[in-house]
Amino acid sequence: MTVPSELPGRLAAVTMDGDLPRREDVPTIFDELDYQMAVQAYLWSLPLVSYAQWRAVHRDLFGATDFDLVRYLTFRDRLGLITANATTPYILNFIDLSATGPLVIELPPGPTAGGVSDFWQREVGVMGEMGPDQGQGGKYLVIAPGVRPPEDHGEYRLLQSSGVNIMFGFRTLDPDPARAEALVDAVRIYPYGKSEATATRIISPEGRAWSGDQPQGLDYWQRLHEVYQSEIIDERDRFHMAMLRQLGIEQGRPFAPDERQRTLLTQAAAAGELMAQANTFAKRFEGSRYWPDRAWDLAIVLDHSDQRGNGYDQLLERASWFYEAVSFSEAMKSQTPGKGQAYLGAYTDGEGNWLDGSKTYALHVPADPPAKLFWSVTAYDITTRCLIDNEEQRSDRVSTDADLKRNDDGSIDLQFGPDRPVDGSPNWIQTIPGRHWFAYFRFYGPLEGYFDRTWKLGDITRTEPPTRT
Repeated sequence: MTVPSELPGRLAAVTMDGDLPRREDVPTIFDELDYQMAVQAYLWSLPLVSYAQWRAVHRDLFGATDFDLVRYLTFRDRLGLITANATTPYILNFIDLSATGPLVIELPPGPTAGGVSDFWQREVGVMGEMGPDQGQGGKYLVIAPGVRPPEDHGEYRLLQSSGVNIMFGFRTLDPDPARAEALVDAVRIYPYGKSEATATRIISPEGRAWSGDQPQGLDYWQRLHEVYQSEIIDERDRFHMAMLRQLGIEQGRPFAPDERQRTLLTQAAAAGELMAQANTFAKRFEGSRYWPDRAWDLAIVLDHSDQRGNGYDQLLERASWFYEAVSFSEAMKSQTPGKGQAYLGAYTDGEGNWLDGSKTYALHVPADPPAKLFWSVTAYDITTRCLIDNEEQRSDRVSTDADLKRNDDGSIDLQFGPDRPVDGSPNWIQTIPGRHWFAYFRFYGPLEGYFDRTWKLGDITRTEPPTRT
């Protein structure tokens, strides 16, 4: 007898020998088993590979060591940064605590916001105005899991990391460029007890092309293998590591997949990314749609920085956010009026169609958006999840823009499309024909009108393209 045709993939071709598959078809069944495990491992490992890829850029392209900082300041600097905002600078680096040992981070007093996270992008500690130093700065001592802190660590704020590999990053909040630069220059990173051993350099991308999105094909698995040569394995992840072991990814062994494994891993990366796209851009999470009659979703569906739900870990919620973005902190999904940020994402127009770079759209922003500090709208390329690399070299509009055109009632109408509006409106964001895009609406210091949903943002709607006479 033949296995019923409704079975998926390779299994549809398996022939039965009585109540067992033919012996010669057993390898086909194992191929399907290993392929399915690899697809699930892809979705599980998205945040880890994302940071591992970005670290490789810092190390191999920018030449940054564990003790340096890379500053992303210009539009071109940020073009490789997944869903970057285009309004505040990013200063960060990736550090392997197995190479540095206990690590000291000296943060100067001043208006900054930042912290440390592990490579699963779980928050380890908050620094700056939102952290325990409340903008007064100080010395932080970061130690790896299982490492005992030095006995004389009293002058340091201790951060016991949940991972061996970490990201330290912050933003300056001082509007004065000279003061902000002085804050960045005053940050120091060095091994514990060796304050004079290394200098902390501030490195610029200098306009070099780079990409921080997850690599494709075998390169994805190479990054995953590489980071696990120094990373601990959490109890929650041991089953996934068992899956990877069948595919040639294991601690202490080189990544040398045979031809069969290479084929399965390449296919699984492609299928996994397709599932990640659906999981991100067509969210099916309960409560993700912010207003029932609008096509705006909560961009961040994770509930907590530890990525844990009630009785389960937020596997698909995590995959959704970390396919389209990097980093998460509690402040990015604020529940306190006037504090932190809130992000809404639009992946379709109001009729449910993907946003098309060759077409024109409008977005009505009613008066008095509930944001204490400011709000912004940013458009991103769907493939890279990065700022749209358009001719204008601008992919956002911000409420603080001096040239933003406002209606008499205080509302604002924004336009998206490949061609500049005939009236030369400054409220336009340029898109690229042949490429899909999505948008974020960010509230900085969200207020009650956001939390109680009494203020309602318009949908992104199709309009007629501009005509010139």
